[in-house]
Amino acid sequence: MKKGYIVLIAIVVVFLCIFFWFKGSYNGMVQMSEKVSEQWSNVENQYQRRLDLIPNLVNTVKGYANHEEKTLTDVVNARAKATQTQINFDNLNEATIKKLNQTQGELSSALSRLMAISESYPDLKANQNFLELQAQLEGTENRIAVERRKFNEVVRTYNADIRKFPRNIVAGMFGFTPKPYFEATSGAENAPKVEF
Repeated sequence: MKKGYIVLIAIVVVFLCIFFWFKGSYNGMVQMSEKVSEQWSNVENQYQRRLDLIPNLVNTVKGYANHEEKTLTDVVNARAKATQTQINFDNLNEATIKKLNQTQGELSSALSRLMAISESYPDLKANQNFLELQAQLEGTENRIAVERRKFNEVVRTYNADIRKFPRNIVAGMFGFTPKPYFEATSGAENAPKVEF
């Protein structure tokens, strides 16, 4: 009789240990997934900040550089394309990250051409509004880089955790899948060509 209680208690203890391990593993993965989601929102927030600055910058340049219509149109079109690129975090994969990188890269390229215009217009270069917008845009570009780096760090931690044994079993059971990293856009290894 005493042996039966000991066996029953041992089974209950083993069951409780397994239950709490599963619970801890699952909750830890949920928490890490939420950190990835939060950091993704920070990246999107900085991209939105850049998109919000562009109309003011274009309008400021437009007043000084009327015959630079193609460059201004390119910036407006690239902004529109970037605005239309909506990525659902739940469907975040390498293809969606690549699509986002492409549209944001096109926007960055158009903005670089817009900034190069200022070299041809001394009055524009001296315009306080333009200088403030340029500084805000540069700050935003730095924030984007920082948030993308933080996103990659959080994704690395999350991906490593869901791939470790035996947590990978729990991850597979509950649909936790690896998230993609931001990678450098093609051509980023080449320094930009600056001409005056």
